[in-house]
Amino acid sequence: MTNPVGPIPSATPTPRLVVRTRAVEVADLLPLLPERDFLAWVHGGDGIVGWGRAATLATSGAGRFADADRWWSDLRQHAVVRDEVDAPGSGLVAFGSFDFADGGDGLLIVPEVVVGRRGDLAWVSTVGQTLAPAPDLAATDTPRPPGPVAFDDGDTDGWQRIVAEAVRHIADAELDKVVLARDCQATFERPLDARWPVARLAADYPACWTFHVDGFFGSTPEMLVRLDRGLVTSRVLAGTIRRTGDDAEDATRAASLSRSSKDLEEHEYAVRSVADALSRHCSAVTRSEAPFVLHLPNVMHLATDVAGVVPDGTSVLSVVSDLHPSAAVGGTPTAEAVELIARIEGLDRGRYAGPVGWIDGRGDGEWGIGLRSGLLADDGLSARLFAGCGIVADSVPADELAESEAKLIPVRSALS
Repeated sequence: MTNPVGPIPSATPTPRLVVRTRAVEVADLLPLLPERDFLAWVHGGDGIVGWGRAATLATSGAGRFADADRWWSDLRQHAVVRDEVDAPGSGLVAFGSFDFADGGDGLLIVPEVVVGRRGDLAWVSTVGQTLAPAPDLAATDTPRPPGPVAFDDGDTDGWQRIVAEAVRHIADAELDKVVLARDCQATFERPLDARWPVARLAADYPACWTFHVDGFFGSTPEMLVRLDRGLVTSRVLAGTIRRTGDDAEDATRAASLSRSSKDLEEHEYAVRSVADALSRHCSAVTRSEAPFVLHLPNVMHLATDVAGVVPDGTSVLSVVSDLHPSAAVGGTPTAEAVELIARIEGLDRGRYAGPVGWIDGRGDGEWGIGLRSGLLADDGLSARLFAGCGIVADSVPADELAESEAKLIPVRSALS
């Protein structure tokens, strides 16, 4: 079939998909997943999971979001959908993940089976070129624990020197903030069953969005954008302090974080970048009057919610394209910060800090920032784990290293 809006890079031929969504009884999503080729996006027990591949798109370059949006528009226009549930994530759905870098890759996957849950409502969707019967939704085999895991933290002294170099650039008034990332390597004695860390992350961090798309997995606290029937929302996180486990001490730390000029400055840069990007789509944008402190098991963040209303027909991918990268993962000004990252960071981020999430047949969806994450090697015997920190004028390299260690805890613990 010819695509009426131009050629689509590296896509399966555009099929005429047949989709059927039915209400079902489902207590828990993750136990339904097979070991191979599964997809997941869960938050506090709700969300969607899927398996199989009815259609895929692989794209790359600066136009990867536009390519994906055109392909999805073509696919959904030709799909035959019978949706008896009509909930966010029912009907035709694609999971996706995009690289951080402007010239990087993008991927959309339409599963053959999608199971969703929102409160007391649950559903299953089957997708194919013919109408398929509803699958058996019994629990699959129990995920295998990873066994012995070896961690290599890399050159932490070298990373602190890079942080110091970034501070010098900021002192020279070249930019206000830059977000620097580091990685560590996890090595396994046998191929990792990715369902294990996904289940651990979902259980340990229910307030985050736990995801898995094509070997990229994690649990992000940051919602880049949610679009639901015209209402667009974004949760911005910037400014972090580690938790101690002592309630009284953590309360003191939370109060200190909410008054920290360094963290408030970093946070305001991130909020402003998101609000400015949303204003291109919304007639009016609202935000929390002041940041609040988001408490997670390992760290606390300054957080602000930003919202607006978009015109009918707006695709969540078009909003993602304008929001990424925000100051929370790039810096301020964004263009100068991203250029500095490419020049001094010395790290191929891949999909770390890029958008990850899903889009449905209305163009609605949820896309988080791929933080607190790992990328599993094709053979399953190793994974790269990532963390990043916002660097501003008074950042101290040793403190930023400690913050990055705290941000690595979720995925490292899920693999232990």
